[in-house]
Formats: sequence, structure tokens, C-alpha cells
Amino acid sequence: MDYVPRYVQPFSLAEAIALDVSTISEEIARLQNSLKHLNETQQFLKEIIEAENPETVDADLTKAYEENQTVIGSQEERISMLKLALTEKGVTTGTHYEPVQTQGSLNGIQQDPLSDLTEAEEDDSEGIHL
Repeated sequence: MDYVPRYVQPFSLAEAIALDVSTISEEIARLQNSLKHLNETQQFLKEIIEAENPETVDADLTKAYEENQTVIGSQEERISMLKLALTEKGVTTGTHYEPVQTQGSLNGIQQDPLSDLTEAEEDDSEGIHL
């Protein structure tokens, strides 16, 4: 299978296919975690950049934001390559390899699973209720 990446990658698709399934799976998980943190940083940088006067925005912040966009694109492409490698090995990638969504909405109501855990911990302060 021929694959020409858009970004420079540390491995080719053929090299990825040569890796064992567990190594590929671990790398996908590592990259997804990295993307989660990069996207959080991007949101933070974007808020700062948008809050500043366009004439006085720190050039380093803008540069960091732009560089992160490139890194995000490269890592997303790398995940796609690794998923292709799994497919070549006969592994179905399905939703197992999709990042877990930590926040979302259900029937139009914002959900935050972490706050639900905090509330449950607060309720447990008096022991088990029967």
C-alpha cells in the first residue's frame, strides 16, 4: 500500500505495518493523549490572543499557536497512518481507538463526568447509605 504523508513523519506506513499490534495501539494512545493536551493548550492560547489588542499581541504566543497547529496536524496524520497499519494487519479500529470524550451534551444538557464524580465523593463523606 502506498501512502504519501502531508507532514514529515518519523516512520513510513510500511514501517508502521512491521510493528506489532500492541506497539501500534500504545503509540495511538500516546498520541491521543498528546493531542488532548495540545488542544487544551491551543484553547488557552486562543483565548489569550483573542483577548489582546491585535496590535499588541505577543508574537511568541502567536508563533506557539501556529506551531502547535502544525504539530496537531502531524500527530493526527500519524494516528491515521497507525490505524491504516492496524487495518492492514486485519485489526478493526472501530471506536476502541477513538479518544474518550470528557465533556459533552445529552439532550441539550451539558454533561461533565468529572463533576459527577466530585458530587459522588461528597455524598460518600458520611459512609454508605442503605
